[in-house]
Amino acid sequence: MKYSEIVELTTEDLAVKLAEEKAALNKLKFAHAVSAIENPNVLRAARQAIARISTELSKRKNAGQSETAAEA
Repeated sequence: MKYSEIVELTTEDLAVKLAEEKAALNKLKFAHAVSAIENPNVLRAARQAIARISTELSKRKNAGQSETAAEA
């Protein structure tokens, strides 16, 4: 998932997508442990997608906190 696609999603959609990506990563790890998956770069891509989504969520959370601090 590209970062430009992530930015367009709502915060609720990002939380759902993060949960889905983490579940998919766990499935991939299990499949890789049982028998080697054909392309191990899929694991790397899944980890990167999770990191991108987590970064965007934390950025939005921090932006929301600084807005409320500025209002007070």
